Amino acid sequence: MEGSEEGFFFRSSCVKVYLCSNPEDSVQERRALRECVFPRLREYCRHTHGLDFRVMDPYEATDQRRWPGQQSREHVLQACRESSPGPFLVALLGDKYGPACLPAQMEVAEFQQILQTGQRAGVSTRGLEGAYVRDENATPPCFRLQGRSHTPQPPGAQSNGTTGDTDSLCEEMGGQEKLTEALKAAVSQCVLEGLMTTERAQTYCRSVLDMDLRFALENRPPENIINRCLVYVHKTSNRSSQRENKLLSQLCDHFLPDLVTSCQLQVYTATSECDRRQRSTLPKKLSYIEELCEQIHSDLRRLIARSVTLETGQRSPQCVPGDVLAREQAEWRELCSILSRLYDVKRPEEEEVRKYLDQRDIRRPLLVVGGPCTGKTVLLSHCAWQVRSWLSDRDPEVIIFFTDLSIHSSPKHLLLSLMCQISQSYNHPDPDQRPITNPLYPDPNLSLPQLRHKLLGLLSTLPSSKRPLILILDGLNLGGHTSDAQIIQHLPSPLPPNVKLVLSVSPAQTETLRALKLHYPQSSTADGCVRVELESVERTGCVRMLASLLSASGRKVTSGQQAVVNRALASCPLTLYARLLHMHTSLWSSATEVTESSLPVGVHSSISALLMHLEEKHGSTLVSVALSYLTLSRAGLTEGELTDLLSSHDDVLAGYVQQNEGPPSRFRVPEVDVERLLLDLKGFLEKRTVAGARVLFWVSRHFGLVVCKRYLQVVEARVEFHSEMADYFSDRWAYGRAKPLVINPTTGPNQTGAVSNPAAKIYIDRQPNSQPYVFNTVQLPSCSSSVSSSEHSHINFRKLLELPHHLQKSNRGKELRNGLLISLGFHQAMLRAGLLGELICLLEVGALSRERVLLAGMLRASACLLWSSPLEPPTVMEMKLHPFLGVCPGLESYVREVEQERRRTGSGIGAVLSPAPSTVPSMRYVLETGEGKRTVTAVAGTECGTVVISLGDGSVWVWKGSNVQELMLTHEPNMCFVSVKNSGRFILMTTKCNRVLLWDVKDLETIQELKDTRGLQSGPDQNTHPTVAGFVVCEDRVCVWWKGFNFLSVWGLQGEPLTYLQCQNTVTCVLSSPGGCLLYCGQEKGMVSMFDMKSCSLLASCSGPTENAFISVILSQDEEEMACIDHIGNIFLWEMTNKGEEPSFIRECYSRNCSTAIRNIDHSKEAHILLVCEAQQILLWDTHDWEQWDQFLAPQGRAFTQVMVSQDSHLLLATVEACPSVLVWRITTGQCVLSLDTCTLSKPLTLLKMGSTLCAVTGNGSLTTWDSELVYAAGMAPRMQAGVRQVVTEPMGERSTFYVSDGSERVWRWDLQTGSPEAIFLHDLPVEKLCLSPDGSHLVTLSGREVNVWECRTGKNLHRIHCGKARDILITPNWNIGVCFSEHGLTRVWKLATGAIVCNIHLYLKDAQISTESTFLIGLHRGDLLAASLWSGSISKRFSSSECPEHVLAFQTLPEHPDFVMVMTASGALYTWRVAEETVCRQFQLPPPFLCQPQVFQMSSDGSYALLSIDDDVITLLDFFSSRLCSVRAEGPVLKVCLDDTGHYVVYISQPLAQNKGCTCDLHSEPVLTVVRLRDGSKVGRLCLCKMPLTLMICKEFFVYVGFQDGSVGVYATFDAMRTRRGAVWGKLNLTGLPRPCQCDNEPLTWLPLATPSTTWLEQSQMV
Repeated sequence: MEGSEEGFFFRSSCVKVYLCSNPEDSVQERRALRECVFPRLREYCRHTHGLDFRVMDPYEATDQRRWPGQQSREHVLQACRESSPGPFLVALLGDKYGPACLPAQMEVAEFQQILQTGQRAGVSTRGLEGAYVRDENATPPCFRLQGRSHTPQPPGAQSNGTTGDTDSLCEEMGGQEKLTEALKAAVSQCVLEGLMTTERAQTYCRSVLDMDLRFALENRPPENIINRCLVYVHKTSNRSSQRENKLLSQLCDHFLPDLVTSCQLQVYTATSECDRRQRSTLPKKLSYIEELCEQIHSDLRRLIARSVTLETGQRSPQCVPGDVLAREQAEWRELCSILSRLYDVKRPEEEEVRKYLDQRDIRRPLLVVGGPCTGKTVLLSHCAWQVRSWLSDRDPEVIIFFTDLSIHSSPKHLLLSLMCQISQSYNHPDPDQRPITNPLYPDPNLSLPQLRHKLLGLLSTLPSSKRPLILILDGLNLGGHTSDAQIIQHLPSPLPPNVKLVLSVSPAQTETLRALKLHYPQSSTADGCVRVELESVERTGCVRMLASLLSASGRKVTSGQQAVVNRALASCPLTLYARLLHMHTSLWSSATEVTESSLPVGVHSSISALLMHLEEKHGSTLVSVALSYLTLSRAGLTEGELTDLLSSHDDVLAGYVQQNEGPPSRFRVPEVDVERLLLDLKGFLEKRTVAGARVLFWVSRHFGLVVCKRYLQVVEARVEFHSEMADYFSDRWAYGRAKPLVINPTTGPNQTGAVSNPAAKIYIDRQPNSQPYVFNTVQLPSCSSSVSSSEHSHINFRKLLELPHHLQKSNRGKELRNGLLISLGFHQAMLRAGLLGELICLLEVGALSRERVLLAGMLRASACLLWSSPLEPPTVMEMKLHPFLGVCPGLESYVREVEQERRRTGSGIGAVLSPAPSTVPSMRYVLETGEGKRTVTAVAGTECGTVVISLGDGSVWVWKGSNVQELMLTHEPNMCFVSVKNSGRFILMTTKCNRVLLWDVKDLETIQELKDTRGLQSGPDQNTHPTVAGFVVCEDRVCVWWKGFNFLSVWGLQGEPLTYLQCQNTVTCVLSSPGGCLLYCGQEKGMVSMFDMKSCSLLASCSGPTENAFISVILSQDEEEMACIDHIGNIFLWEMTNKGEEPSFIRECYSRNCSTAIRNIDHSKEAHILLVCEAQQILLWDTHDWEQWDQFLAPQGRAFTQVMVSQDSHLLLATVEACPSVLVWRITTGQCVLSLDTCTLSKPLTLLKMGSTLCAVTGNGSLTTWDSELVYAAGMAPRMQAGVRQVVTEPMGERSTFYVSDGSERVWRWDLQTGSPEAIFLHDLPVEKLCLSPDGSHLVTLSGREVNVWECRTGKNLHRIHCGKARDILITPNWNIGVCFSEHGLTRVWKLATGAIVCNIHLYLKDAQISTESTFLIGLHRGDLLAASLWSGSISKRFSSSECPEHVLAFQTLPEHPDFVMVMTASGALYTWRVAEETVCRQFQLPPPFLCQPQVFQMSSDGSYALLSIDDDVITLLDFFSSRLCSVRAEGPVLKVCLDDTGHYVVYISQPLAQNKGCTCDLHSEPVLTVVRLRDGSKVGRLCLCKMPLTLMICKEFFVYVGFQDGSVGVYATFDAMRTRRGAVWGKLNLTGLPRPCQCDNEPLTWLPLATPSTTWLEQSQMV
């Protein structure tokens, strides 16, 4: 990995500016900047560049005791220079220079010289001698200005935030002014005597402003100043004070101008006039401050934008923002670089790692074993950076993964990350970037075995001898035993050639070591790996390391102190401990008395001592709260986030509210205080990049452990901190929302003046940064939760990572589950961030609601599309959710968010009525066992929703609603199971050694072993071990029957044997009565025995008329009848008179002559349905009167394997041979309505119904579940019985209905408001055509040889006209006249009201249309265009042109121009024909390559656009007004196309090309509906239809109707049109999101036709 860091560029995520000023002369300016400028810049940086913006104002605190000293200011300023990506300094200079400040330290010789010279001149130096103390521990030795460990606190405060710096000696040392005057006098005397230069003397007279400016700018390279520093000088004329201070003049007139010339320093100078006669200059001052604020805001924005642009150009192209795995790879390398810098002591184990990597023949991992704090992570990080130098003859690829530092530590994510890094390292991604074939595609549907297979493929093919692969996995011992075992299990064993694997683990993790031993049995070592024990570092190495650290910080220790240090290091020779000792010993001076107790022993004690020191220096509240936030964060916090959180914490902020001052309306914790705390933790609290942000993290997890023990032992405290962070990331207090601060007089700082009540609330705007899901260039508060599609936006990864975590940890799970997780904004942001897999995991974690199951399943099904098009969720999810809103009301808000987003963007296609779904989202689980061991032997499901699966390898796996886990018995972990059975909530498991265990699934601990009984011993063969055939639980007893035996064994629920029940024949089935008092035993030879379970005695027996074995016994609800079904389907009924008497045989309901075996039986007591499944048919019996109700045949060429009645008894659920899906039939219609995909090629082995869950288990160990309510909603969704042939719509008014024909005898009227059919117009024969009058009052249908006229409002069949063979029907625009076409007979023109014929037209006019004024019927006859009068029937007009006598191809009437008809001829000429005047005008000539297709030709009502032809994926149109041809290219071949009547849009359905190899999902393989705006050719919207369409039409209100092959209908609204067409159409959009009633709950009305024809039209041959 050495040298590869250059390939990854991580910019700082924070613009950090130091505000340099004279605190006495800039109070108003700094306040104005804090309130008006800096908040705007913070929002600008976050929304535009994704950066934090922080300002270090050392004098922001109102309490001067908190102001930092010289050294602290220099450290902060240096941090700003080093970490800020752009500007780092803003300086404000006014008229006042400021008082001189005492230097923090002085060299020994110079200090003594100053004292001696001053004493000779009579200067009193006693104060200086007491203020400065000699420090021999400094390098070189110096006199250091003494500081206090703490300063007096405000009354009632608890050591909150004091500085303890070197400028706080005013009272103790006689006042700083006296000391300064004495120092000035002594230094001046040194200058007079020639002992010191003037320049050197001036350094002792400088103010804090001068010192800070010179430290920032003096002797700095130009690149540190150019475009990074801003200086603003304010001069006031007519003031003598400006020129009285020579140092200020020198600073403004010489120092700064020189830098302007040499380093292009940006200096702005403003001069204000000051008239001494004026008493006040406040207005001018305020005017200057206002101009200053605008100037600083403008300048900083300019410099920030420039610096970000430069850094963006340097960023590595490998850091793809949208690819979370690629970005994570770069972040791991950066983290490895950070940790490798902590490698200070060379370890002998390093050489062992090098030898392992150099050996080519070893096929086992290297295991680095070491205890806590031994430096495993640092060692592996260092080795990762040394690999290239070690293997200099090769070009190795190094991949490192830190399990304990990962925010996604699941085994699945680890495998995905490894695959991504390997693929990128070897440049393996598919160049076409198609999701299915691209190894970087994080498919959430892949199981761990599938990922392991892919990983093995990469490891086996990509690494070579010249480019070996080095995998380093650190911290496996911290991921949890289950996670560790899964990770190890899916690593390759043995390792492929040219692959090396290095792991680190703690010796205490015995389970992890055991898993390694089992997975790598090739080695003779205890754990199957090459092992390296990481011992403690030698004491001398730690001593040298400590000396080096002290020297780097300009410190050392005396010989006596060194002895104490040596003994401490001898007791704890760890490098982390040595680093902690450096923090302690650097505080020592040569006068410090050191004993054995001066140094804490051990790492945790040293960390505690460090925290105590920080509390004394910065205040216990600030330290404890800040470190608690950092420790409890999921992925660390940025510096800006930490300041925001501290400002939001009431206890911290209360310490800054100054006594005797009114509370401010806006206030934050000073950034400089936070920065100083972080600087004191440098080396232990570092910055790393996570999701593009620089966050703070502990380099050792032991800091977090100590913080939790010290500050977070109380659970309520942790919950409160998590809740505060959840509030912050959810924007609760952003955008100026004031948060109340409770001030208590006994503890608060504000005891007088401001607070008079015992406890009072003050509302303060803490000014936190906003946390939208997406940062946009322009962001408004009202849009904080929306996700913009602008390419100038970027994702707020921090919110996505932290908010769900803190909601869960703060006991706000309801807010998480019912709010955030079903929020469209959150989903879109997660998808754009590349976190689809994590989003699905969040939805599937914990107690699953139906809404979250539905969302997770839909996201899984749409994964490939969402990965490549993350902006698709609104359209995709809306369309898929609509059919399920009736059973998932919690998702109505989700759909409303989709609508709001579409309206906000102003474009797109919205689903008003979604078609009936063809499948239901599922949840799939794969048994994560070894390859080749996933053969299912038995499956059992309990009534409470638990599935138990036994495998061929003897393991048992359990599913309880969220995941599948192996059942491990703590007392006997190696037990081998052979079968499982279920009864109620109990599971009966048998083992290979013939042990029988009873498990109450509600409690894992209640597993009882059923001991051997007399029943087993009395079997026919004492050496035979019976096999359990089944069991039932009767109250407190367990009854088990055995295969091939004629008795039942009875146990108590505690496992104690009770008795056995003897039968005459082999027991085949058992039923317990509802109360558990009676037991019915079905047997071979047609016998049934009844037992009293209280006395365990036989009550009665009965026999059937045949000797076939019974396979099921059914009791009626009142227990008065008993039905028995034998193995070939015969049903026998007995009457149950008295319980103690023999039942009396009633009748044999069904007798079969054949011997076809029954596949299964299912009984629905509530619906009185008995289902008997055979291979080729299903029989349904009504158990109320025992009559056969219905019969279903198996699909042609297939056979049923299992069929069940759904929980609601409206559907049949069936598995079919050689079919991997579960098929669903609607019982009432016999229509196959759903195909439930099991996501595997293996057919279902068992189908289970459990409460609200439907479960299918395949033979290869795949378990798929569906929610029964979702299956019901999808199965009962409205649809016709055949494909949609024709759709006609009423004008949009008070009603919103449309009519659909499916080629059957029915015409369906749909209500768009309810989304379901409300009426059926029934005919005797299939309907061929239908036509609706323009006002929607009458419906005319053509059925066989009859024309029917229906009144739409009442459903009355007004006329049933026998018309002979007809082809089509039309209604005139004035809806008075109907036209019935016959190709070989007369065309009838008749009155719609009476059915009477007006006239007959003898010529057949093809593709006829009625003129707008209802006067002519215009159509084609043998290539001629003719117009027949609707009053006489004669041909009165003929289109003819002398220029072009060829045939007419197509024509179109123009409703907006009723006198004209557009005519297209075979030569491509377009004419306008004025019918009444018979005038023709040629308008356009198509070029030779373009032809008009008559079947496609359409024209808008105003004649502006004409649809000409379709050529594969190209649609050709004519812009008539511009006289130009236009083309629209579709995604694939065009199936259907429609031009809207207004000429604004063209709507088409195309079949996408195979853009995603191997992808068969409906979103990529099914047709796509697209709407294109003709004005500019842009796409208004695109929608995946997910099924095959048959019809397409668009109405005047821009609603698109699509009829599908499965009989369903989809209605979609074009939102682009809604900007100009509001009114009724806009109101129709509110239809989206409404729950749709189930069709079975509201059956449509059926309107019958007249019994006989009311009118008969004579045929032409019958006319005289």
